[in-house]
Amino acid sequence: MSGLIYYLAAAVLWTGLAVQLPDLWRHWRDPLKQAFCAVIFLSGVCFVLGAPPTVAMVNGLTGIPNVAAPLTYGAVTAFSAASLILIVHWRGTDPVRVRRASRGWLFSYLAVIATLGILFALGRAPVERRADFDTYYASTPFVREMIVLYLVAYLVAAVTTTLLCWRWTRQVRRWTRGSLALLVLGWLFISAYGVVKVVALTAHWLGRGWDDLSTSVAPLVAVGACLASAGYILPVVGPRIDSAITFVRLRPLFRLLAGPTSGRRFVAPLSWRTIGDVDLQLTARETAIRDGLKRLAGQLDDQVRLRAYREALAAGFRAADAEVIGMAAMVAVAALAGAPARAAGSGTVGITVGDIDVVVSVSAVARRSASGTRTLDTAQPSLLSLSRAVRTPIVDAAVQSRTTAVRPF
Repeated sequence: MSGLIYYLAAAVLWTGLAVQLPDLWRHWRDPLKQAFCAVIFLSGVCFVLGAPPTVAMVNGLTGIPNVAAPLTYGAVTAFSAASLILIVHWRGTDPVRVRRASRGWLFSYLAVIATLGILFALGRAPVERRADFDTYYASTPFVREMIVLYLVAYLVAAVTTTLLCWRWTRQVRRWTRGSLALLVLGWLFISAYGVVKVVALTAHWLGRGWDDLSTSVAPLVAVGACLASAGYILPVVGPRIDSAITFVRLRPLFRLLAGPTSGRRFVAPLSWRTIGDVDLQLTARETAIRDGLKRLAGQLDDQVRLRAYREALAAGFRAADAEVIGMAAMVAVAALAGAPARAAGSGTVGITVGDIDVVVSVSAVARRSASGTRTLDTAQPSLLSLSRAVRTPIVDAAVQSRTTAVRPF
């Protein structure tokens, strides 16, 4: 059997781990980060050690037939322990209980790994078996106990992790829920692999010829490990995907206020080293948009907003959406017209920026302040609504109408 698929899976996992190393370096004392990186690393180790070419190489280099078996069993047991510890930290309720449960799983599985090595050393396995080691030596003293201990520890971790993730799935949403769904599916495959192994061993002890059943289920654990690893990675990648989508959706408003179309270049360029930092890129874009809105604070004409609002209502938009379109038209006209600041009391709209923003709803871009004046909400949901609205025909018409007016620019 070729080991290419094993090595490719390990390469994908370790590539994801490499992306996390800088964050691990900055938060090296964070037990959740440690457990997460340990799971990804050990998952790759399991694939590498389980590849038939690696099995042959390890046995050949050490000169000990089948020594790759306890090494692989130990790696899988360590992966199981790391997965349990990660789930415990991930759920994170009482810190004392989390620490106690983590240490309990850690020391228990360290004892299992040590016992696996001792049992292999006490047994005799002189004939190299790369694919059917467990069924071939299922009746060999000490080696038999090593195999059973490995499968028990493996199944305990698989069933426990599956149940914990399944119960937790009903309490969370979005990326965390999707992550847990992948983990449940992955660990179901992993559990099925362990169950089939137990069935094959039991059949061997009962004198049935089901040994081929044990070697035919290798794809189950490969698929399960890939799904579980994807489930562990998804909570890290998911928010970055959200940030990237938000970054793209804010582009129309950014170009209007701080991009080439605005004639204003107030955005400080970021270092090339930050090109992969989606969150930093998004923060810079939001800051540029808020700064652009703040510069327009004295130029926002409420009459433009009101006309666009009425046109949107007449076009069939809901009141909340019409309000967003009205605000977008007002911002677009002020940004593209470059009008001087209006005098106080002439119907301008103020802007609040920063911590004093209060988000009423996603579509509530405009709101009334305590003093009764209308203010423009600059929280991210409202900026997204504005960015979507600036591309509507009503906003374009408002800009064209102001451009062709007699007033100077």
